[in-house]
Amino acid sequence: MSNLLAMLSNSAAALEAYDQVLQVSQSNVANASTPGYAKQRLPLEALPFDPAQGLPGGVETGTMQSSRSEYAEQAVRRQTTALGYQQQAATSLTALQAIFDISGTTGIPYALSQFYQSVSTWGQNVDSAAARQTVLEDASNVAQTFQSTATAVQNLTSDTETQLKNTVDQVNKLVGQIQGYNQFILQSGSAAHDAGMDAQVHAALENLSSLVDFTAVQQSDGTTSILLNGRTPLLSEDQQYQITAGLVMPDDPVNPNGAPTMQLLASDGTDITAQTAGGQLGALLDMRNRILPSISGDATQTGDLNRMAQQFADRVNEIFTNGEISDNPQVPGVPLFQYDATNLTATAKTLAVDPTVTTDQLAAIDPGPPYVGNGVPLDLAALAQPGTDADRIDGVSYTQFYGNIASNVGSQLQAAQDGQQVQQSLVAQAQNQRQQLSGVSLDEEAMTLVEFQRAYEANSKFISVLDQLMQDTLNILGTS
Repeated sequence: MSNLLAMLSNSAAALEAYDQVLQVSQSNVANASTPGYAKQRLPLEALPFDPAQGLPGGVETGTMQSSRSEYAEQAVRRQTTALGYQQQAATSLTALQAIFDISGTTGIPYALSQFYQSVSTWGQNVDSAAARQTVLEDASNVAQTFQSTATAVQNLTSDTETQLKNTVDQVNKLVGQIQGYNQFILQSGSAAHDAGMDAQVHAALENLSSLVDFTAVQQSDGTTSILLNGRTPLLSEDQQYQITAGLVMPDDPVNPNGAPTMQLLASDGTDITAQTAGGQLGALLDMRNRILPSISGDATQTGDLNRMAQQFADRVNEIFTNGEISDNPQVPGVPLFQYDATNLTATAKTLAVDPTVTTDQLAAIDPGPPYVGNGVPLDLAALAQPGTDADRIDGVSYTQFYGNIASNVGSQLQAAQDGQQVQQSLVAQAQNQRQQLSGVSLDEEAMTLVEFQRAYEANSKFISVLDQLMQDTLNILGTS
């Protein structure tokens, strides 16, 4: 009788163990598409079997096991960080490239071409009032295109600053979510860190990886610690360390009136700008502090667009002032362009034709020697294909210099787009490897369900048989 009771007890315990295994498998199936979820396994462990010692054997469930591979998770996050950088760089550079048209039908190249044509036409008839008026109009158009281009770059700079600050807020928000999970774990104990919470933590970490480069460490108490760039703490147990972004003037600026640079600070005030080079935040910092200032200037540099505007204006003014409006009486020429000379980073934005200059004040005579009655228009027209260094900027024509700016932007954009394609493949590869290690296979879960369902049914049948045997035994005992 005792053997029957032991067998019945073992079978009942087995049924309970099978039920728990089936519940885990069903949970895997239900969460197959849940971001960050790793399949779980509940192993069965054999109990000691020694009838002489009163050990009836049987099975019981062991400790829940997760198939998550932190190595695979880190690989996915590392590739996602690189992808985030390339995606943001491509987006920002696409917006910048749209400002610099190199087709020659709009913008600065077209305005310069029109100006060169108008001074060439004026040179053929220096006394023509209409030709002189066209020169003034085309010169004004050159100034306006410099202004509009500079304004567009400035607007993009402002947009980049806003996006950068929003990205910092996203980083702090995601870290704050993980901080909440850590607080719950510390309050409830590490046992509360179940598969569902584990999935939420890793989903948040993967979202964070597209924004910044960081190192995540799973602690023994179940909490997650996060180090930005592998050194700056963002999260430790239930303590979050927020980062901030703001504008700051560098020490001893080259251009005291120039724009400040963007700075990223750790919670203790440490400057971590240079260290932050990965993810969307790294790409935005590079765009704001390196790429855009190289064109529009800031406190540390003048910017190519301003250098071009200044040298072009100065050279045109030099040609005009070296000429003469008339030689009897002798009247020297006057400068055509003006700009804010107190802030060289605002040259392009403030470039304009002097409104006091009239068509009669356009000097046409080059007093020489040799004396050339239309020498000034000829010298101005020669700027299109300069033959002397005085007419060049960095060894090339003004049009080509502008083309070099646009070409550099295009090259960086192409590199970012190529890098984006490569990183998309690498991310997909890392995700596939992770899926093989810790993802839920519906086919595998179906086999598990069928296997334990049949074991459950067989054990249930066995219990029915044992129950019948016990009834028969009791009946026999009752009649004896």
